[in-house]
Amino acid sequence: MSGFPLTRKVVDRFVAGETVQEARDTVVRLREAKLTVTVDHLGEETRDADAAAATAQAYVTLLEALRPLRLGGAAEVSVKLSAVGQAFDEGKALEHARRICAAAEAGGSTVTLDMEDHTTVDSTLKILRELRADHPSTGVAIQAYLFRSEDDCRELSAAGSRVRLVKGAYREPAAVAHQSRTDVDKAYVRCLRILMAGKGYPMVATHDDRMISITELLADRSGRTPGDYEYQMLYGIRTDRQEALAGAGHTVRVYVPYGDDWYGYFMRRLAERPANIAFFLRALGGK
Repeated sequence: MSGFPLTRKVVDRFVAGETVQEARDTVVRLREAKLTVTVDHLGEETRDADAAAATAQAYVTLLEALRPLRLGGAAEVSVKLSAVGQAFDEGKALEHARRICAAAEAGGSTVTLDMEDHTTVDSTLKILRELRADHPSTGVAIQAYLFRSEDDCRELSAAGSRVRLVKGAYREPAAVAHQSRTDVDKAYVRCLRILMAGKGYPMVATHDDRMISITELLADRSGRTPGDYEYQMLYGIRTDRQEALAGAGHTVRVYVPYGDDWYGYFMRRLAERPANIAFFLRALGGK
């Protein structure tokens, strides 16, 4: 599959490579462009104990490879708890996540927990609370399209909390999530308003110029400067916008996936939500 021209173009554009060295080289290149990073070792929905342990070790190995660069918080990692055992052993997932957090902290960095489908939210937030007892800088992603997310943002808007606000990429039922693009956008703004008014550190994950403008308006109203929040964008998408925002003094963090599960990563994203197909195709045609 990786040899097909279109597939190769997709992989090269949106995935940093399959090896730790390729991920490290990408981090160095992005830092030279004044961008910060969060690295995701591809893989999720693990239902095998050995595979979960291997994923945790992959993160530790990556963090050890990044440590000599002395990037600190400019290079963190993102972790899907389903990749480290959440689906079959929540306690084991917490154990693996603690190990990853300790490795990140040893290099002056931190971890952000990715959020997956709505059935995992309570478990993910429970593990987050456990991790923050020893690693208070641990962050989490919140998906604005879920009906519950405004309440979750209120709970997570305290001082020291780091929240990545995303719209949501999973195909969720109408009973738990907004379905129309307009309703999702409105929910995103409501959640963003809560986070900006709070005392935590909002991480605004968007490629949408409208949301960027609203972010700056809300930041100004809340008395925040560019150092009090950050933007996050996907690797390979709107690189010109990423660099422009960084050049204007904003912190821009690029979400960098790497690893040999790139095919599964794309297939899951495309199967979960048809709108993701158009998103990636549009990105292939732009900068």
